[in-house]
Amino acid sequence: MTHSSRRRNLALAAIVAGALSVGALSTGATAAKGHDDRTQRQHDDGALLQRDDRARLQRDADAITALGVTGVQARLITSSDRNVTATSGVADLTSRRPVSPDGYLRIASVTKTFVATVILQLVGDGRLSLDDKVERWLPGVVSGNGNDGRAVTVRQLLQHTSGIHDDYPDYTSAKDFYQHRYDTYTPEETVARAMRHRPDFKPEKDWGYSNTGYVLLGMVVQKVTGNPWHEEVRDRIVRPLGLKHTFWPGASPKLPRPHAESYQRFQPGEPLVNVTEHVGRLTNGESGLVSTTADLGRFFRAVLSGRLLRPAQMAQMQQTIEISKKFEPLMPGARDGLGLFSRPLTCGGTYWGHEGGDAGWITAVGVTADGRRSVTLSMSGAVAESEDHVLRITQAESKLIDDALCAGRTRP
Repeated sequence: MTHSSRRRNLALAAIVAGALSVGALSTGATAAKGHDDRTQRQHDDGALLQRDDRARLQRDADAITALGVTGVQARLITSSDRNVTATSGVADLTSRRPVSPDGYLRIASVTKTFVATVILQLVGDGRLSLDDKVERWLPGVVSGNGNDGRAVTVRQLLQHTSGIHDDYPDYTSAKDFYQHRYDTYTPEETVARAMRHRPDFKPEKDWGYSNTGYVLLGMVVQKVTGNPWHEEVRDRIVRPLGLKHTFWPGASPKLPRPHAESYQRFQPGEPLVNVTEHVGRLTNGESGLVSTTADLGRFFRAVLSGRLLRPAQMAQMQQTIEISKKFEPLMPGARDGLGLFSRPLTCGGTYWGHEGGDAGWITAVGVTADGRRSVTLSMSGAVAESEDHVLRITQAESKLIDDALCAGRTRP
């Protein structure tokens, strides 16, 4: 049963209860009638707000597909736990079937918030410290070419201030994609590849997004607990929250149904290539989870409302620093915490969230600071033709999130 259905049933129950009171005590008739009127007004106001939320979300989703994105699904969860969804575009360019609001998606780097939450839970349990050096848990792994695990802390890995270089194999053409889309890489192989390069900067001297840092965090989780990072995510987050549609697919290249198809253009002027079926080259904690917009909304609301972390670790997660200026056009006003980014809202205050991208997918989540209102956006076939096109897509994405979270609030 949907939340709106539950609300209608509760309103009906209240009216029935009022009628029974009238029959039992005639002196209570006026009070019961007033109660009925208030209940009906509340129901009507809630229905109106839901229509406004849906119209706003639909307008902003359509604005994204108007920029050439193949398909969009967006889900707003309000402070009263109402789910409002909007879809736009198509899930498949061949069949032209509609996008499902409940479709599975590869969440890419949004996985990092799950991993960061596990790390901070381990800190809260006293099994790990944010100031621990990487060398303590992974001796000899971060070394060579100026890399030194004795100088890098767990906190720096979480906050992208380690300086460790990213060096990931990337598909260069459709032929390359078809030849290598089922390739897998162990965490050790990924880190060893990064160690062939000098660090981008000395720890704490700059900010630079590093997927390799989260691969190392996944390795730390396994060293501390004896279990792979994705099993700890499952046992500590997925199962307790009842996230029935969130999982690590391992080496499986397929997504459960329903899901949208995703597309990529490898060279300007070339046709779009369906890249939905692939293993994914980032699956070791820096990325790798599959989920739905409903599950992601539930997870991020749980994080921000303090259900998953002790207050001390929640405070550490929200201690932010400035990101690199070169990312400012794409993420205006963004600051980086530990597995979470903060962004300003046009109506005042900030929201928290994370983004991820993988083979034509872009996923973004935003949650109000109190964890009561969230919006999750999934774009499939997000093919950007130029830097300006990338900027316009990210601006449309940011507008959808801002509009959804600011609804009902007065902008300064």
